[in-house]
Amino acid sequence: MVLVKERPLLLPIIQGGMGIGVSLGNLAGHVAKHGAMGVISAANPGFAAPDFWKNAMRCNIAALKEQIQKAKRIAQGNGWVAINAMVATTHYEETIQATVEAGADAVISGAGLPSDLPAYVKGSQTAIAPIVSSGRAAHTICRLWDKRHRVCPDFIVIEGPMAGGHLGFHAEELENGTAQTPEQILPEVLAAIKPYEEKYQRRIPVFVAGGVYTAEDIARFLKLGAAGVQIGTRFIATEECDASERYKELLVAAKKEDICLIKSPVGMPGRALNSPLIQRLRRELRIPVQKCCDCLHPCSPATTPYCITKALSEAVRGNWEEGLFFCGSNAWRLDRILPVQKLLEELKQGWRDSQ
Repeated sequence: MVLVKERPLLLPIIQGGMGIGVSLGNLAGHVAKHGAMGVISAANPGFAAPDFWKNAMRCNIAALKEQIQKAKRIAQGNGWVAINAMVATTHYEETIQATVEAGADAVISGAGLPSDLPAYVKGSQTAIAPIVSSGRAAHTICRLWDKRHRVCPDFIVIEGPMAGGHLGFHAEELENGTAQTPEQILPEVLAAIKPYEEKYQRRIPVFVAGGVYTAEDIARFLKLGAAGVQIGTRFIATEECDASERYKELLVAAKKEDICLIKSPVGMPGRALNSPLIQRLRRELRIPVQKCCDCLHPCSPATTPYCITKALSEAVRGNWEEGLFFCGSNAWRLDRILPVQKLLEELKQGWRDSQ
């Protein structure tokens, strides 16, 4: 059991937030129901609404609240229900405020520096956690929050270079294998947060993500001082995952050579299946944007290489030709689709047996 903000998390596992639409209320709720932390992706959760492209913000806020409440109903008071929110989104503050209003237990935030996140949850019981890829980043955020808001993170997620989706490393580091591993980053983060743990007289639990796949991985990071782990890709291949069955089948069928690095319109590298969309972009360099929902700060429809909202929306529907299928580096190891409960039981039993 892990204590976060004086509240228990029975299993030291966070289900990674995966968008668009891959981890919504159904997946997050069932993960929480069985004692872990289920995470809803706040990346355009309203994508399926009929008027999404005309009223994206309104659709997203309504869908986010609906999905949080759905997850809480499924969880039946067990585990934690959290969201993952990217700082780079245009309506970040409104997203966090809606999350608090809906009663989510935590906000996990990356893809930018969440400088003002503490202000957006002030007065609530919602825990806050930055995603970091280095000890330096952890120190920067702790120092900033301490000076500006007089708080420290309730927990921290380290995302290593083997994760899926947007990555906090330079493309060159990922391509030549020089990016720091979670095993290297973890002690740096633990050292960086120690002064703030002492100042605020409480532990800041650290969860490790990026390439965590087996029970043995979990046991190894627990022995190295982590409070737990975050796992994303394995939860795609579950019956309760909110993505289409076609999406799940494509991940399960993927081979190691099918996984590649890409450049996202956000300006960050990412990891995904080498789909026809990726191959087309290599040839044509740019797919003109037909419509825009103004979802990301760094993105300009006139210059962006492609619309990531459209690409991710097509993927979650199972459209292999036009979809962008984010995944972790171990996606090729998936061999079956199973219930969330069984996956968590396998992981729990496995790490206990390995200790």
